[in-house]
Amino acid sequence: MSMTLSTSTWVPAPMRRRLIAGVAAGFLGMGVALGSGLMAPVSAAESTTITGVVLGVGANETQRIVTWYSSADTAQKIQLAPTAEIVNGEFPASAVSFEAVGGANTSTTGFNRHATISNLRENTAYSYRVGAEGNWSPAYAFKTQDFEGDYNFLFFGDPQIGSSGDVAKDQAGWAETLKVATTANPDTELLVSAGDHVESANNEAQWDAYLSPEQLRQYPTAATIGNHDVGGKAWEQHHFTPNTDRSAQYYTGDQATRSGGDYWYIYKDVLFIDLNSNSYVNPTDGSAGGDAAHVAYVTDVVKKHGSEAKWKVLVYHHSIYSAASHATDADNKIRRKDFTTAFSELGIDMVLQGHDHVYTRSYSIKNGQKENPAEKPGAADVFPGPGGVIYVTANSASGSKYYDIKKPDNTGTGVEGLGPDPLNPNNYWFNSVQNQEHVRSYVKVQVKADKLVLQNIRSGTCAAPNAAVEKGLSCTNTAEGQPVGSIVDNTTIHPYHADGQAIQVNVPNPAPGEFGWTIDGYNGLVDLGTAQERNGTYFQANGKINPILVSDSRRSLAPWSISANVGDFQDADKKFSGSYLGWNPYVLDGGAGAEAGAAVLSSYDDQGKGLSVSSGLAAAVQGHPRGGAKLGADLDLKIPDSIAKGNYRTTLTITALSS
Repeated sequence: MSMTLSTSTWVPAPMRRRLIAGVAAGFLGMGVALGSGLMAPVSAAESTTITGVVLGVGANETQRIVTWYSSADTAQKIQLAPTAEIVNGEFPASAVSFEAVGGANTSTTGFNRHATISNLRENTAYSYRVGAEGNWSPAYAFKTQDFEGDYNFLFFGDPQIGSSGDVAKDQAGWAETLKVATTANPDTELLVSAGDHVESANNEAQWDAYLSPEQLRQYPTAATIGNHDVGGKAWEQHHFTPNTDRSAQYYTGDQATRSGGDYWYIYKDVLFIDLNSNSYVNPTDGSAGGDAAHVAYVTDVVKKHGSEAKWKVLVYHHSIYSAASHATDADNKIRRKDFTTAFSELGIDMVLQGHDHVYTRSYSIKNGQKENPAEKPGAADVFPGPGGVIYVTANSASGSKYYDIKKPDNTGTGVEGLGPDPLNPNNYWFNSVQNQEHVRSYVKVQVKADKLVLQNIRSGTCAAPNAAVEKGLSCTNTAEGQPVGSIVDNTTIHPYHADGQAIQVNVPNPAPGEFGWTIDGYNGLVDLGTAQERNGTYFQANGKINPILVSDSRRSLAPWSISANVGDFQDADKKFSGSYLGWNPYVLDGGAGAEAGAAVLSSYDDQGKGLSVSSGLAAAVQGHPRGGAKLGADLDLKIPDSIAKGNYRTTLTITALSS
């Protein structure tokens, strides 16, 4: 009788054809945020109202800090999962939790909480919620980008919700700017604030309006303290920041009733340092405090972490090179003396500021002076030398208040001088660009390997929402010529390379590689021919499987195995067990660490199960070399002579497994 065997390359659904390496068993490690002198919550899960959820920056791109208000002093946490694993709004059992800490609010009733999300993966969409079992907030979402390479962040000047006298109008302008900015830049990675989030530090209605835009739960915010924020604890309760020094010298006034502190973080190639510029007066007794303390803080951070980033960016509220009402303030003249030489010596690249509700971009400033007298006003390309710093002032992001540009005076071009620019006498000597149209705007900074690209972009026109203009302030913008999204200022800042030639190479993440298998050549029928009778007691037939090619280019060098089994041999309604088929595997061409599996006898010889159960063709252990192999096996079929005559077939099912 004639017997045949056919093979197939079917693989069970989880392992079809090609297997991608590096699949992790779990996506996040556990984390816990530890408070700094704040009360830990009690442990009962009571009915609680959650408000004011805001997504903040963490110490680096793998972290986020979430802060919120709670109506009850209960144990709460963040729950996080990849958005792809959320089914019908339900978080999976594998969701990771981060326990929250906090304390009682001082500006209103209720409590505040914060927790740090850690171990985020790049290029991943996440969903999160805060609260406790049975009492969760709505779910919010954010997406991480590549943790290396170019990116952009957005910088927003004083929203100062409530300063127009109409909270709703101010809120509308702020929300519209965030909508315009993130719609135009959906992959932006940070929202950086210049401070003055609200008009009155402890007015929670104003805070509610400031925190209302959904973008503040979708993009990480790097908050800055303004002079309107500092007079209470609400700013700290709404914004818990990473790496923060809350020592007394970084506060102005009573730490128990005011917000303060200096903090830093690294995001990709930028070291950001954020200062509480409200504290500026240097103590007369020579003790640490004021601007001297800030300079010492910046110096320490740059010394310890400056080498970890390509760019150094400072952020604080009080602009020292603005052009409007605050340009002549005595405290800003003090800051110029205290800050500028230190910032030049520390290699600061850019300083982002607010406070004056006007847009300005300085010339390259070194040690408090224009570095290059020949630098042209409004230059599209700037080449700061060693110690050259660009100072930027952001205009109002909400339209709640604008300050008009003042004329230069006759005090000259010294560190404290407010004289005219010899190249553009209408501007102050230190400013390359000054702009005030009484329209909302924001600043976009593109961080590239070899440059920073700075743009000031209109997020509104004279039309509503623009509270200050709606209440009677003039407006010089024309929507036809200067529409939403049009650019006020655009410049590229090139780094200083001295006399040498900087050489750079971008090394991407290595490809994880793949593990896969296929049939070598045409996958034809494996014909065992006509079985031969042996000793008058059984029939025997022999053959070879079609060779199998294995390839493994994975960097993980994870173990792999190829196995196979057969079902019953059948011919119409006649059949016999696949256990009668045995094999002897071997490696035809070595590579990828392939080791042949053990021989399997026909059940006719050992009363076992033969190839009716999965048996190993070949395998490789952890740490094997990358490469390829060709696998084969001799087939041995022995069946009792009682089997009915027929042309029988079965299917060899091949399964590949890999970590």
